[in-house]
Amino acid sequence: MMALAAVPAHAQEAQAAPESTAQPATKPQTVTVTSTRDPVDKSYRKMIRGMERFEREHALAPQATLRFRLLPRLPTVDMRGITLKVVGDRITVPVPVAEDNGFTLPRNEQALREDAAVIANRKTTSMTWRAQVVTPGLPPDTRRLGDLRLECLVGVEAGLVSNSSPLFGWISSALNSPEQVCNSADGNFLFFTERPLFSVTLRAGARTEVLPFRMLYAGGEQTRDELQYCDCQVMLDRTYYAPIWDRSWPDDALVSFEYMEDAPAPASAPAEGTP
Repeated sequence: MMALAAVPAHAQEAQAAPESTAQPATKPQTVTVTSTRDPVDKSYRKMIRGMERFEREHALAPQATLRFRLLPRLPTVDMRGITLKVVGDRITVPVPVAEDNGFTLPRNEQALREDAAVIANRKTTSMTWRAQVVTPGLPPDTRRLGDLRLECLVGVEAGLVSNSSPLFGWISSALNSPEQVCNSADGNFLFFTERPLFSVTLRAGARTEVLPFRMLYAGGEQTRDELQYCDCQVMLDRTYYAPIWDRSWPDDALVSFEYMEDAPAPASAPAEGTP
């Protein structure tokens, strides 16, 4: 909220007027601004294009549905009570937000014509946006690789990357299309889990592979200067890269997670004198 005071008439103008005609000083007015300064916003047209991409590529996850979701980038961000709206030149459409900060976006032709924005009541650097493609009925703590492939395609098409910097090749001008980001080992599209990760394992039939450390925690290579441009900003321990570009893994491959609190405790050293 911000208060703006009206500026009084210039002093020299008041001095130039005859004393008998001088007007009493005008009481400053206070204007209340109700919108958030530097709000989070995304292009409505791009997000609709992401939804259309989901429909075109639905074969990657034929049983899944699409939602969008808001995630915090800073530990101090209050994720309660977030409101969203589609705002154009002459139209405003409220968008309901669920308790988990997920939402679906209504299609509105007038908003499309007006090149509307999807605006949240939070600051730009406070949250990241993601597409959420989930096939129902999966075992707990697992994702399906085809769902992740479609999440990447939709997310990039919808322009959901929070910030951009030349430090990140995966969102540079040379590598910014959904195909380039999602079908390349250099794409490095980040995925998030609900809790801090210990390990990630891929399974397809008899084939099993534990992801190497370089595919966890945003690669473990982000510097302090780079983190401000990364969606992972303060969520490094919940991030991983999935081999969505590797077609030797089928869409039905399962990605399973072991979390920090579930990790086995390190073996304790034997007590002195114990054989």
